[in-house]
Amino acid sequence: MKFAEHLSAHITPEWRKQYIQYEHMKEMLYDAVDSIPIECQEHEFLEIVQKFDEQFTHFCEKELNKINSFFAEKLAEAVRKFNDLKNELDSVIPGSGDQDQFEVQFTTPPSFQQSKETQKKQSRKLLKKINDLKLAFSEFYLNLVLLQNYQTLNFTGFRKILKKHDKLLNTNAGNQWRQNNVDHARFYTNKEVDKLIEKTENIFANVLEDGNRSRAMKRLRVPPLNAQQSLWTTFRVGFYSGVLIILCAALLLQSIQSSDVIKFNYLCLLFRGPFYIWLFIFLLGINVYGWRTSGVNHVLIFELDPRDHISEQHLFEVSFFFAVIWALSLLGYSYATSFDIDGNLFPLATVILFILFLINPTKTFRHTARFWLLRVLYRLLVAPFYAVTFADFWLADQLNSLSILFGDAIFYIFFYINFYYLNSDHNASHMPHGKTYLTCRAIFAALPAWFRFVQCLRRYRDDNYRSLFPHVVNAGKYSTTFFVIAFSTLTELTSTIPGDPSSSSFFYFWIAALVISSIYTYSWDVIMDWGLMNVRSTENCLLRNELVYSKPYYHMAYIGDFVGRTMWAFTISLNQVGNIDSDWLGTGVATIELFRRFVWNFFRLENEHLNNCGEFRAVRDISIAPITLNSINNHTNGFHKTGAIFKKKDKKNHKLRRSTNQYSIKRSQDDSKSSEVTLLMDTTRTISHKDYDKL
Repeated sequence: MKFAEHLSAHITPEWRKQYIQYEHMKEMLYDAVDSIPIECQEHEFLEIVQKFDEQFTHFCEKELNKINSFFAEKLAEAVRKFNDLKNELDSVIPGSGDQDQFEVQFTTPPSFQQSKETQKKQSRKLLKKINDLKLAFSEFYLNLVLLQNYQTLNFTGFRKILKKHDKLLNTNAGNQWRQNNVDHARFYTNKEVDKLIEKTENIFANVLEDGNRSRAMKRLRVPPLNAQQSLWTTFRVGFYSGVLIILCAALLLQSIQSSDVIKFNYLCLLFRGPFYIWLFIFLLGINVYGWRTSGVNHVLIFELDPRDHISEQHLFEVSFFFAVIWALSLLGYSYATSFDIDGNLFPLATVILFILFLINPTKTFRHTARFWLLRVLYRLLVAPFYAVTFADFWLADQLNSLSILFGDAIFYIFFYINFYYLNSDHNASHMPHGKTYLTCRAIFAALPAWFRFVQCLRRYRDDNYRSLFPHVVNAGKYSTTFFVIAFSTLTELTSTIPGDPSSSSFFYFWIAALVISSIYTYSWDVIMDWGLMNVRSTENCLLRNELVYSKPYYHMAYIGDFVGRTMWAFTISLNQVGNIDSDWLGTGVATIELFRRFVWNFFRLENEHLNNCGEFRAVRDISIAPITLNSINNHTNGFHKTGAIFKKKDKKNHKLRRSTNQYSIKRSQDDSKSSEVTLLMDTTRTISHKDYDKL
């Protein structure tokens, strides 16, 4: 692999502009060589080279100053962060600043038996605080490794480009300039990052992992930036996709050969929910692939663990697995009558399997990703009571595009109650209808918009009510959905001619609400969510100065988002002039909306990524409010006695043990363990000078 490709693959995306402009400098060299006449005298050649060297050296000095300044800034931030984390750790574990020996000492009330519950409560708080510190130190360690890589990449870039300079121009000026300037530059000679890495490793191992350095280094280990996917994952993706193709072919043949008249209306309503779920996961996998290959750091934006998160192949695996279940269910429904089986059990079983997959409490089937999703869903349900993160409102936006699932959930409830309990002849023609059903469906369909509405109000509150824009204005956008759903339901309830919404007096109110909502949401998509339509952009007209993707994609996104937001006009027109069932029209609109959201995701995360680039934010900023001994004493009614300590019982569970004496932990000096740690440290740091010499 050439160094230019290696540099592009290993830079920190949020710091992209702060790296050496290797490609541009290489183009300068090639242009200079091309400008030299084939036949020229030696003095002419030297004059051309000297003139170019003045420009090239000036550019190198500019790049060197840029790199030195940025490195000094990030190093100062790292030192401040290290001191803050160390102070917070000292407040939890007094004496932890001494890496060779420290004492863990807390206070407990005099009567242990009378305050057992209080002790447990305090212990849980302290244990949570220590776990938070572990997360903060591991994220800080990642930042140090990125900064260390920044040093090595830029030094190697200078060495490579100046070596190429001397080779192309047949001179030694580049090597001399490197020795006089780069070899003595602050970003290269400063070893403070290495010292901070070593201190962080020692504190994490000796204090937070009870002297177990192998476990500490496993927790701190930074994964390779170009880590390959598991072969088994790739195999399963191929296997599931192959099975899905076979099942789809079988379904197609069965539908052609079947002479039965299938009741497509409720068949569509029963099976489209699981279809949307696996299709959404598949499209999300494409999103992740696009973000990763374009340098959009979705791991940071969603605040995922960079050491443990799912890739696009994992999403494809889950998607195709769900698709196989869905296709088997549909095939089972098709042949149910041949085996005297109730076919309506198949879609219900599919939904139950999907739910069980999500809430499965065991550490199987991508449990880390599932638990993360469940936590975000919980925060979404209680949105007004928690601060809102990007992942929270991003997921709520996805649910707004999947709002049809909420209405279908009510259909499932009413359909199966009616089919199995109220309808004695089990006639599927008894579809859910009536005022109660339509009202419940409207309420459930409005839930996603409600989640985003209260999230916006919560963010307005967390912003100290400073300005109505953007949070309250954004809440107004989601409030238009309430009017659309309300007037749509009233139109359906008051239509004098079945299937003709224009016969209702609320029809025009519904159309007006749709028009306002479409204009509102489309404008917000393009201007606020994507950060486009910037009239002040000097480089890209009506876009923005910084772009990640090619320009044609943005223009196509403008059109696609507009079509998706106004598709309702097309469906209402078809419903008025044609004989197309509204359920099938709704299914088509929901599918188009899913693809619109798929495109929206690319540009929404691009905009967030560029904001992180503007702040040079490359890792999660995890701050911990320090817990002091005084705060612990406040829970003990003023009684003091030395005693409670934390100690690990085994590798998986942390349990509290109490003692009446001070407990001290000494750093192990075992030579064999030290050699093991040295090996782990070497494998953890991902870039070395020797590695680049091989490029």
